[in-house]
Amino acid sequence: MPQLSRLAASALFLASGTLHFAKPELFRQIVPPALPDPAALVAISGAAEIAGAVGLWPRVTRRPASLGLIALLFAVFPANVYMALEPERFA
Repeated sequence: MPQLSRLAASALFLASGTLHFAKPELFRQIVPPALPDPAALVAISGAAEIAGAVGLWPRVTRRPASLGLIALLFAVFPANVYMALEPERFA
């Protein structure tokens, strides 16, 4: 990953992960009702985003961090589907 792309990805994941803790209610409301403990899921995903963002920089952790962030994007995909299927809940 070129340095500028890594910087952009790292900044976006760091900002999003930080928002999970600064404004958790925004993220809790998009956790699908079928999933347990929205507060814990928001905290875990926020911490994973921050860890992944930081992990993109050292060469030794870059690949595991990249794979972890890809896995995280798959893990949070149900929240995106939930928002797309029920947009009136989030207006």
